[in-house]
Amino acid sequence: MGPQQDTAAGRELPQIEKAPRRSFNLEDYEALRASFSWADARRLMEGLPGGGLNIAHEAVIRHARGARAESTALLWLGRQGERREISYRELAGEVARFANMLRDLGVAPGERVFVMLGRVPELYIAVLGSLLSRVVVSPLFSAFGPEPVATRVSIGQGRLLVTSPGLYARKIAPVRDELPTLQHVLVTGEVAAPGTAALTPLLASASDEFETPETDPEDMALLHFTSGTTGTPKGAIHVHEAVVAHHITGHYALDLRPGDIFWCTADPGWVTGTSYGIIAPLTNGATNLVLESEFDVALWYETLASERVNVWYTAPTAIRRLMKAGPEAARGHDLSHLRFMASVGEPLNPEAVTWGQQVLGQPFHDNWWQTETGGIMIANFAALPVKPGSMGRPMPGIEAAIARRGADGGVDIVQDAGVEGELVIRSGWPSMMRGYLGEEARYQKCFAGGWYLTGDLARCDEDGCFWFVGRADDVIKTSGHLIGPFEVESVLIEHPAVAEAAVIGVPDATAGELVKAFVALKTGHQPDETLRRSILGHARQRLGPAVAPKLVDFCADLPKTRSGKIMRRLLKARELGLPEGDLSTLEGDAR
Repeated sequence: MGPQQDTAAGRELPQIEKAPRRSFNLEDYEALRASFSWADARRLMEGLPGGGLNIAHEAVIRHARGARAESTALLWLGRQGERREISYRELAGEVARFANMLRDLGVAPGERVFVMLGRVPELYIAVLGSLLSRVVVSPLFSAFGPEPVATRVSIGQGRLLVTSPGLYARKIAPVRDELPTLQHVLVTGEVAAPGTAALTPLLASASDEFETPETDPEDMALLHFTSGTTGTPKGAIHVHEAVVAHHITGHYALDLRPGDIFWCTADPGWVTGTSYGIIAPLTNGATNLVLESEFDVALWYETLASERVNVWYTAPTAIRRLMKAGPEAARGHDLSHLRFMASVGEPLNPEAVTWGQQVLGQPFHDNWWQTETGGIMIANFAALPVKPGSMGRPMPGIEAAIARRGADGGVDIVQDAGVEGELVIRSGWPSMMRGYLGEEARYQKCFAGGWYLTGDLARCDEDGCFWFVGRADDVIKTSGHLIGPFEVESVLIEHPAVAEAAVIGVPDATAGELVKAFVALKTGHQPDETLRRSILGHARQRLGPAVAPKLVDFCADLPKTRSGKIMRRLLKARELGLPEGDLSTLEGDAR
């Protein structure tokens, strides 16, 4: 097929054909969309008597009692070179011990357990053990400081928290008195600190047999927190029925098969690291690879090669860091077992998609979803050509559309291809959030006329592919034009000196707003006026004078959340001297 026109930026983007292999989980997209039903997807689960459904049962227990009992469920690679392989049968025993321990401690179904650990086996056991026992679990990112932890545990009325001795001393002890509902703190290892109990002996004394209890599919299972520009974090509620979407999206969007070695690089403190770093690979019978160490170019390539990873799910920030290291870093690593690569977290720039094809032998497949959707909604599928820069097509069972909000509070669906508007999803899929904890009015504002309002601006082309434009509050209005920052940023990183870019609008008396870019440079390039003019000229040539940035600032690093999303609103707040809002998810100590 010929090149696809990116109409917003006015650029020709070559379409990448589907991978040349014989079989895919999703072979015929249109046929599957026509025949798909969530009821059929539900029947792929074992289920419980009386129509019940439990996430941990589907992820672990049914495999432990079946043909995959001795297959590796978790493959853990420790920071100090440790290696631990845990079979489905062994994992089921550990998960049962945790569930029995909760029962022995008097933690009842529906109460909340928080887990704040690095990527160690105890984290996965705690999450799954809580789910098995019908206790609600909320994983927390281990880099959070005391205040973000206290805020989330307070909102969730946490009854029990699992952490490490070091994390407890630094991040829980200073705020323990502010958490009256927190009755138990369990620390990993054999020795407890004052005010805590040691997890290892508690688990050792618990039985490794635990019968899955009756679990209503609508029972609350997971509490994921998401932050906005103002106000406290929102606790998005997800239920056990969500496992149906976790499983089927892992099967179709990530092409997961039993026996695959699967590596999701997201930390379980974020929704991706729970939905696709714990649940989906296990329901699909894969081996879930867990790397305790943080990002390192050489280590990541070595892990992909030595562990013979089949499916790799990572983030745009990580991909751009690999790109920054250059193609030579990938040389000498055998990636022939790598069948499918996908990306999520923020839109993936076209340059990164084609870089994967050129350097790693296949493109990255971007997909789109949110904490509130609980699972992948739109994806580039293995069996379909990839349009670099596109979010892809809706999952079977998902109806997505472009809409404009009507004066009556409803939504008007846009029928014409290429028209920008708000991305909306027809409500009713299994992993859709069921509420924001304690904030019903805030939750209801997310829906209108049977549609979930994502707050993301996008467009849909004539082939049914969706293209991200920007968050509604990120769009720049200049001289009568509406400009999405993503298209400008994508062009900027095509410049040979630019590693990352972020774009905001700054006030201007004549134009309303001017497009301003912040860029981080690749190694070996120095910020100076000549380079600034080169970047501005490149953008003007690619985008035209109406869309190209008028201003460029150089910075060593762009502010990001700990999950890798560039925080444009923080750049704008600092540029204009505005309140910076909630910084609890800010990466590092940049505040």
